[in-house]
Amino acid sequence: MSAFFDYPKGARFGRVLPKNKIYGHAHASSKLQQRFVDQVNRIVWKYKLAPETINLDATKTVAEIQVFEINLRTSECDEDILRAIDKAIPYPLIFELIHGDKRKVIAAYKRPSEADSAKWVVSEYFASDWEAEDNLRQVLPAVLNLGALYDRILSALIPAAAGIDESIAQRVERMEMIRVKQREIERITARMNREKQFNKRIAINAELRAAQRDLEQTTGQNI
Repeated sequence: MSAFFDYPKGARFGRVLPKNKIYGHAHASSKLQQRFVDQVNRIVWKYKLAPETINLDATKTVAEIQVFEINLRTSECDEDILRAIDKAIPYPLIFELIHGDKRKVIAAYKRPSEADSAKWVVSEYFASDWEAEDNLRQVLPAVLNLGALYDRILSALIPAAAGIDESIAQRVERMEMIRVKQREIERITARMNREKQFNKRIAINAELRAAQRDLEQTTGQNI
């Protein structure tokens, strides 16, 4: 299933976002500004999904959803670039990356901080695969409000299947735990490949099997 949705024409915004606006709001370092120059050709504020444009009620955590199209100079887009834009725009964001004739969707789960509603908590990023830019988009899901729409858009990007009665926040948290455990397995595997002593390899292999079991339990939690 594609993570690209056919957003309504009435929600089209189509405004180019100057990079220097992002630099100021995100307090971007000179190094980060150079990444923008090297990797990003143009940023377009493509769609504004709001009660007045999409006829869905806002919720406490999702007043609007903004869709940004980022035309890239390279096939790589540093996540620090996306975080800078997320930091500059106080709404949940969906990024559509364009390079050549390919496209992909990437987004983080973004919510107001419980400690300070003026600040935002941004999760790790979740992305689709690259696909042909002219592939058909899927129809927006039928939902009751913008919060539910945001959940469905993000769900299309998260590889781990949803658990029983698992909220999007819980699913994102579990996916982040899965990634931590995957990185730990990669580190253990690298240690074992470097180790030459047989006895130590046995001990590391046992550690690896335990980490793999832990990952399997987390991946299949409440499914």
